[in-house]
Amino acid sequence: MAAAAGAARARVQPLRATEATVDALVGDVAASAEPVVGRPVANARAYVLDDGLAPVPPGVTGELYLAGAGLARGYHNRRGLTAARFVADPFGGPGERLYRTGDLVRRGADGLLRFLGRADDQVKIRGFRIELGEVESVLGRHPDVAEALVVARDRPRGGPVLVGYAVPVPGGAADPADLRAHVGAALPEHMVPAAVVVLPAFPTLPNGKVDRRALPDPVVERAPSREPATVAERAVLAIMRDVLAAPDLAVDDDFFAFGGDSLLAMATVNRARAAGLEIAARQVLTERTAARLAAHLEEDA
Repeated sequence: MAAAAGAARARVQPLRATEATVDALVGDVAASAEPVVGRPVANARAYVLDDGLAPVPPGVTGELYLAGAGLARGYHNRRGLTAARFVADPFGGPGERLYRTGDLVRRGADGLLRFLGRADDQVKIRGFRIELGEVESVLGRHPDVAEALVVARDRPRGGPVLVGYAVPVPGGAADPADLRAHVGAALPEHMVPAAVVVLPAFPTLPNGKVDRRALPDPVVERAPSREPATVAERAVLAIMRDVLAAPDLAVDDDFFAFGGDSLLAMATVNRARAAGLEIAARQVLTERTAARLAAHLEEDA
């Protein structure tokens, strides 16, 4: 329902939710490089709230809630859905309600609300909740990228990893390593895709939507492969390969880029200790490769 989808077609774009009469928000789409949903129209109110219905500070991502005279009473003959989407308004008078849009937004210093994606697009990566739309927005701001898409892909063992897909601008040639670095400069490490795949165009369904199932598997970027050089490297690498079910994991490969998460990090620690190797969970999280963990073991020895 977000108005951002029409940003390229009109300078001033209204946000229209059928749960709120006519328009709820309106904004100048040329006012920001990000998709803008604007400010409330007369007799409408917009709140950016966290999971506990508390307002979040400007610049922080939250969910958009609408209120005001134009709000609907609910969904016809759908009491369950009405109860889930129309909640008591803690900022209004008795009996007033908020409509939970499901849109994730961020309020800028200028007061404009910027669209970041859908709440149902949230995924959990290594224990962190991530809005895929926020990562897509950053990836799409690279000057060589015309279209961007980020998905969570499952690994044989462990949690999912983020994978980015990009279509370059006409005549451009986007470099996957450069795109990852671009995202890493703006977002924390756990939000950086493990791999970025550059495609001439996204595969589509007959209705024109992206066919996510047809997106190709990524090739995880990795350091130049080498054989383990020490007894400690061979021991740690064998444990990591077994825990991740990744027999091709190399000694300098990132544990988390191959599907590792906090639970598998603990499994690695337990396997190592059973083998007489003292590795802390914190070290797996920070060092990330068999080579660097082995170096710690050798230093301790």
